[in-house]
Amino acid sequence: MSNSTLPEHADIVMIGAGIMSATLGTLLKELEPSLNIVFLETLDDCAQESSDGWNNAGTGHAANCEMNYTPQRPDGSVDISKALQVNTEFDLSRQLWAYLVGKGAIADPADFIHACPHMSFVWGQDNVKYLRERFKQMSAHHCYHGMEYSEDPQQIARWIPLVMEGRKPDQPIAATRIVTGSDVDYGALTHLLFKNLAQQSGVAVRYLSRVLDLKREASGRWQVSVHNTRTHEQHSISAKFVFIGAGGGSLELLQQSGIPEGRGYGGFPVSGIWLRCDVDEISARHHAKVYGKAPHGSPPMSVPHLDTRIIAGKKSILFGPYAGFSSRFLVHGSLGDLAESVRPSNVLPMLDVAKNNWQLCEYLVSQVLQSASHQFEMLRQFYPEVRTHQWTKAVAGQRVQIIKPTHHHEGGVLEFGTELVSSADQSMAALLGASPGASTAAFIALEVLERCFSDRLTAAGWLSKLKKIIPTYGIDLKVDASTCRAIRADTAAVLKLENV
Repeated sequence: MSNSTLPEHADIVMIGAGIMSATLGTLLKELEPSLNIVFLETLDDCAQESSDGWNNAGTGHAANCEMNYTPQRPDGSVDISKALQVNTEFDLSRQLWAYLVGKGAIADPADFIHACPHMSFVWGQDNVKYLRERFKQMSAHHCYHGMEYSEDPQQIARWIPLVMEGRKPDQPIAATRIVTGSDVDYGALTHLLFKNLAQQSGVAVRYLSRVLDLKREASGRWQVSVHNTRTHEQHSISAKFVFIGAGGGSLELLQQSGIPEGRGYGGFPVSGIWLRCDVDEISARHHAKVYGKAPHGSPPMSVPHLDTRIIAGKKSILFGPYAGFSSRFLVHGSLGDLAESVRPSNVLPMLDVAKNNWQLCEYLVSQVLQSASHQFEMLRQFYPEVRTHQWTKAVAGQRVQIIKPTHHHEGGVLEFGTELVSSADQSMAALLGASPGASTAAFIALEVLERCFSDRLTAAGWLSKLKKIIPTYGIDLKVDASTCRAIRADTAAVLKLENV
């Protein structure tokens, strides 16, 4: 992965060296080994922003425990449709990873993934009633086979002792657990994918390479202007297709491209902080990802959770994240990122979102003004006997929530998921947004293929190979129970995960 002179021509240029580019690049090279792909990254290594192990929750976002995916309806019932969608999207990632392990591209799945139960935990009568109804809906569906529910303090204490020790005995509580969950280190996975990519012909990975501009050539190709941040040399690459997977930096590049489909989009940055415990005797007693309910008006990335993490072979516990505000779009970005993202085309959508989201703004201000004692008080609700000296603060990364234009750019809506924007001529795609991006990287990569390489997804083209990589491609696992059970058993065996 040297930083030698850039090639002048490429089939594909990928901007950003995170999990998204790594996943899409891996899939494309498997389908078409002859492709020439150039990866460009501003920093000196891959996975240094949101893909880094400490910068994301690593839950495997299978929508087992995240209650923001299962809203309560006015009549008290629970809508699990979004959870089912995310749940089965994660299956696609598992299939891709299992394929790579099977062919030897990843030697040991334990280098990036570990079995870890996923749990939801609530207290208070209303929340217990909600979780009971949520469990009723989810456990009836084959995608959540094996989910357990309890209101028994002794049972819950066996599952998560730290959460129960010191808790008031008369407090109404409830928990769900599903043992088929996982902990994923997306930083480690990204490094493994790029290591495999760099060994293939036709792949160039260039770090310290900042993309300055994207311009259309008369031929329809893209001219990508690149600045080497170490030597200050400038180069230009001509590419048939460009993928912008630069996390918070994607919005600016999408705006520079000038494609009509990108007009009106804006971004709202949200920063975060974890509390982190690396004390072995504490982390050894907690093996689960325990999600609570988000405070009213908070963004989904702020759902509190007491989270087992295994990074570089070391087991730790994270709690948080505590939301905050920074005008940077990246951890390594500029304080001027937000102001510089404002364009005539997105002023109205951004103002519309600001007008309709005062509750979110108030929540972020309150989080920024929180003292350390307030932060630990929130942790104490999950871990009553916490000792503050055993915990330290850690950065939780930077997210840019999408402001999506509506009504011909006269209005806007704040989106908390990911958004794939692609050009009509199929020559460019850009990924905006945040969670659950990393966990659904394979699904997003498939969406790129369907939008921008549809002419190759034929029986005579890539389709047969794609079905070897993703055996359930084209099958709705939300509907096909037998295929869902079979593929989960297969991938669990390869990835060394639990299966029930």
